[in-house]
Amino acid sequence: MRTFLARALAALTMALAAFGANAADAWPNRPIKLVVPFPPGGTTDQIARYVQKPLTDELGVPIVIENRGGGSGSIGAAMVAHAPADGYTFLLVFDTHGVNPSIIPNMPFDTLHDLDPIMLIGTSPMVITAYPDSPYKTFRDVLDAAKTRKGGVSFGTIGAGSLAHLYMTQVSNQMGIPLTHVPYRGGGPLVTDAIAGHVHVAIASAALLIPSIKAGKLRPLAVTSSERFPLLPNVPTVTEQGIPAAASSSWWGLLAPAHTPRPIIEKMHAAFAKALRDPAVAPKLEDQGVVMRISSPEEFGTFLANEVQRWAKVVKENHIAVGQ
Repeated sequence: MRTFLARALAALTMALAAFGANAADAWPNRPIKLVVPFPPGGTTDQIARYVQKPLTDELGVPIVIENRGGGSGSIGAAMVAHAPADGYTFLLVFDTHGVNPSIIPNMPFDTLHDLDPIMLIGTSPMVITAYPDSPYKTFRDVLDAAKTRKGGVSFGTIGAGSLAHLYMTQVSNQMGIPLTHVPYRGGGPLVTDAIAGHVHVAIASAALLIPSIKAGKLRPLAVTSSERFPLLPNVPTVTEQGIPAAASSSWWGLLAPAHTPRPIIEKMHAAFAKALRDPAVAPKLEDQGVVMRISSPEEFGTFLANEVQRWAKVVKENHIAVGQ
């Protein structure tokens, strides 16, 4: 019986491997859905639309972008986590993906087990900005004003649970200075209100805010990286301004439903990497401040696990909840 079971298991393993190989050989033969778990206008959506044409050209089938916003990216992620693992649904995530497990109760999927990592696309430091006509010239000005201003100072982010939200809450708690969080439903709405001066301060990835900074529509106050950012060389870091805060960067990644055949993962990785390096795509991302990473699936899996662990600690220590 033991020998029979061993042979049966070996046969099943070989059959599954053959199935995966055959599926990859035939893949793709119909349109591929790329889910962006945020509304149009933010950097995650922009990256998807930048690569859409070169990815279509490389794979030979239409790439259909579907914006499924809500829940700091968790609603779209859940949709993909529950999709068939056949190589026709993929997920382009933002840094909130690594925070959501700690901040959203009863998520209907497991971040580290229900989605297969494909690549870490890139990273970008966050930038703290203000409306040009505001009195704030530095981040230190913001904190000084928050000490005396009734109700403190408000800061806008792309949503509750974003790295920007956690970062500012951590600074607020460490410094004992009141800062009021204003969550938006993605980068597009945040930028619109920030430019209009409807929120005192906006913090988001350099990739999202640099176009508005270059156009003079927003004033950069600080960057959250450990060193000054080459695209904003005159903007000091947070720590340069005497504020103790760990360096933090936004990031983007590509995932698929768990158990997607490995040959398909590898083909998609190669095609997506080629699309990112396309002469019509790479300069746009670099000009916006996206630092290309294009990691292996294994490297991205390790990176994501570390992000989940790191931000879970921050959430717990600072008592951060979705409603903050």
